[in-house]
Amino acid sequence: MDSYPAVEDHGLIGDLQTAALVSRDGTLDWFCAPRFDSPSLFASLLDRHKGGHFQISPDGVDYRSRQLYVPGTPILITRFLSADGVAELVDFMPVAGDCATDRHRLVRVIRIVRGTMRFRVECQPRFNYGRDPHELDEYRDGVVFRGPGLTLTLNPVRDVEIGVDTYLRQTTEGVCLTGTFQEGEIGGVVLETASPDPPRVVSSGEVWEMFEQTRDFWRRWLGRSCYTGRWREMVERSALTLKLMTYAPTGALIAAPTAGLPEQIGGERNWDYRYTWVRDASFSVHALLGLGFTDEAGRYLEWVNDRIRESAANGVGLQIMYRVDGSPDLTEEVLDHFEGYRGSSPVRVGNSAAGQLQLDIHGEAMSALHLADRHGFQGSHQGWLNVRQLVNWLCDHWDQPEDGIWETRSGRQDFTYGRLMCWVALDRAIRLANRRGLPADTTRWANARNDIYEQIMARGFHPGRGAFVQHYATDVLDAALLTMPGVGFVSPTDPMWQSTLRAMDAELVSDSLVYRYEPAASPDGLRGNEGTFSMCTFWYVQALAQSGRLDEARLTFEKMLTYSSDLGLYSEEIAPTGEQVGNFPQAFSHLSLISTAVNLDRLLDDRP
Repeated sequence: MDSYPAVEDHGLIGDLQTAALVSRDGTLDWFCAPRFDSPSLFASLLDRHKGGHFQISPDGVDYRSRQLYVPGTPILITRFLSADGVAELVDFMPVAGDCATDRHRLVRVIRIVRGTMRFRVECQPRFNYGRDPHELDEYRDGVVFRGPGLTLTLNPVRDVEIGVDTYLRQTTEGVCLTGTFQEGEIGGVVLETASPDPPRVVSSGEVWEMFEQTRDFWRRWLGRSCYTGRWREMVERSALTLKLMTYAPTGALIAAPTAGLPEQIGGERNWDYRYTWVRDASFSVHALLGLGFTDEAGRYLEWVNDRIRESAANGVGLQIMYRVDGSPDLTEEVLDHFEGYRGSSPVRVGNSAAGQLQLDIHGEAMSALHLADRHGFQGSHQGWLNVRQLVNWLCDHWDQPEDGIWETRSGRQDFTYGRLMCWVALDRAIRLANRRGLPADTTRWANARNDIYEQIMARGFHPGRGAFVQHYATDVLDAALLTMPGVGFVSPTDPMWQSTLRAMDAELVSDSLVYRYEPAASPDGLRGNEGTFSMCTFWYVQALAQSGRLDEARLTFEKMLTYSSDLGLYSEEIAPTGEQVGNFPQAFSHLSLISTAVNLDRLLDDRP
């Protein structure tokens, strides 16, 4: 299992409709097309033998490698350094545009900086998570892989014939090219999905034109950021990462571009995150508006308003997650033929948690709508009618057991965080109605909001622990409740909150990193443990800062920055060893990093 690269040893590239991961040894080991949530074409990250891969790396050479991004872009450079020479592999995807398409280009270019170096280029796709066979058609200037419903065209990049030693069909399913490159020479491949044309030679001039267009697009986009605070480099990398995980045709933000990466190596906590959670995407409005990206926030608001309209039409609450096009079918299945990352099985695609009841998402959605309204995003009359119907539904349904933010599979409970966010939903809806003079039964809403407040104070606070707890039938702590002062439910100086924070300090915090909860104390229906949750660590920083512990908050934040990958990326969790685990990169982590940096900057600037 040591042949699997570390999760953090990957760079993310994408074209705003799909994305790929490239490891430090030049292997593209995860790529789904034509969308984020489509079946994989390369998935050796989940099975080194059966998943398929596309590797470009030095052949028969002892080397060291480093990765970096072209500044202000998601264009990835992998540098190979050896005694005989230095080479760079440049990976990027030209932007696909706002219209959904099956046609995507993935550019991989080798450039010899110094000396000579022999390279091996091996392309072994496996369609539909390695379940579908494909045919290989070899042409004079490239090859075409034909799978059921999709083709992959491999177009070589060169200006002149290079010193190719061998070019062969390794098997009936893939090709391998080996060759020695001299200083100044350029070679590579443009891989294209669903191309109607036969393979052709692509000149280096055409490649660098695509490079410059891609570079300029991303730098123009990033130039719209208004953030000039203390942690600009990390904030901007997080913003670029979130943009990479946004499906441009609908504005939907996926939770992560990967599936099946484990929360514990060898464990069963392996989920598919290539979908849009209402919660994650709502948090994105706070982060994006905090940086000045109003267009992206507006696109998400359109997406969430469509989901609210559908829910209102059906007389139900929001589903917790959807596909990137807004469709609700996320049937979960297990890929039994995949061994899983470092033997972590089962490998799941789809996500049956979509059928869970998680009441908190209504609070996150209403909070996003309320914040957007304060920034000048005024909704339509019909949009308000839909929101009003959803809030009325919540008045009737808030007081019931649910599955909770952490999507436990051990049965429903009266989760305190779920009640808290129902309070937020009603509170923000009342504020919005009053500010705009919109028609609504605000008396009913206020009564429900007050009932929730009284219930949380009476049942959500455990006198024996001196803390707010995960649900009403337990004394277990829950890091989700770190958000209580931030949403305005409790004052950060309230003794009940101060004692809660001290309890979390002692039980959930490990050298600044924060666990969601203790699975052994609160069984969640799954075997094994997990690492610290990166989003919770950022929430902890904000809670410390709001409680007046600014120096601790800043040190904790700075420590957390050291756990990022070399490229500034975060997965979902940090293992006890310090390595990143879970799906990668994770929107939750980068959203909370941005919001924490913005809020912490403000509090530090305002400190006397």
